Amino acid sequence: MACASWLHLHSSSLTRVILPILHHPTAPSTAFLHRLNRFSSPARLTFAVNQTNPLLTPVHAQAKRGFSSKDNKMASPEDLRFEPPLKIVVYPDPILRKRNKRIDTFDENLKKLVDEMFDVMYKTDGIGLSAPQVGINVQLMVFNPVGERGEGQEIVLINPRVTKYSKKAVLFNEGCLSFPRIYADVERPESVKIDAQDINGARFTVDLSELPARVFQHEFDHLQGILFFDRMSDEVLDSIRGQLEALEKKYEDKTGHPSPEKVETRKRKKAGVGFGKS
Repeated sequence: MACASWLHLHSSSLTRVILPILHHPTAPSTAFLHRLNRFSSPARLTFAVNQTNPLLTPVHAQAKRGFSSKDNKMASPEDLRFEPPLKIVVYPDPILRKRNKRIDTFDENLKKLVDEMFDVMYKTDGIGLSAPQVGINVQLMVFNPVGERGEGQEIVLINPRVTKYSKKAVLFNEGCLSFPRIYADVERPESVKIDAQDINGARFTVDLSELPARVFQHEFDHLQGILFFDRMSDEVLDSIRGQLEALEKKYEDKTGHPSPEKVETRKRKKAGVGFGKS
């Protein structure tokens, strides 16, 4: 298994990208394999450099559960205010379903927020994290598929949009920091083409495939108010229903309020969740 550079970037100022450390095909790092188990796949995770996936096709209509970019407001300084250390928001906290505002101020506060998000991501053994998962409802995500500070590539995506999805879809076993110790199969397109802004506000485009595409889509869903169980088949959802209900009960015991997700997880109907523009 080889871990190589997987981004085809069209930006001169993506400052968070760190050149990858290459692992010998027969000796991948223990840390990398440990985190790979959170997003496991039978496919080899060998990423081509500077290639455009020929299977990319235009995106589908906006998912019913997701939000339209037309409805996205700009974040105010108050929306971006935070107090370290950040903490992971756990399902079924309603913050995970709130609308996330676009960012138009690229300042030192934003850089500090990004640093704090990477810090909590590494400390919680994650490989990706969205702003709503730390209680900040803005269009921001960070990820590093290697999951080790100082290794791989630290990626920051602000106001991301998907422009193309591949026709080919693959099944992976996913986990989520907002759903402790819950893992289940989720089908997603194998490749995506996106555009976004970097930490300085510069816009760029990127083609992602395999594990990076998987991590991006998982975090992008968070920015649309979509949770990973929304994309599970009914059969797979049934296999984790008890765990979801346990988290709901824990929320009720802690807050004294009914779980906002209770009816939905017990009486799930087809929600029309699809892959669409932000």
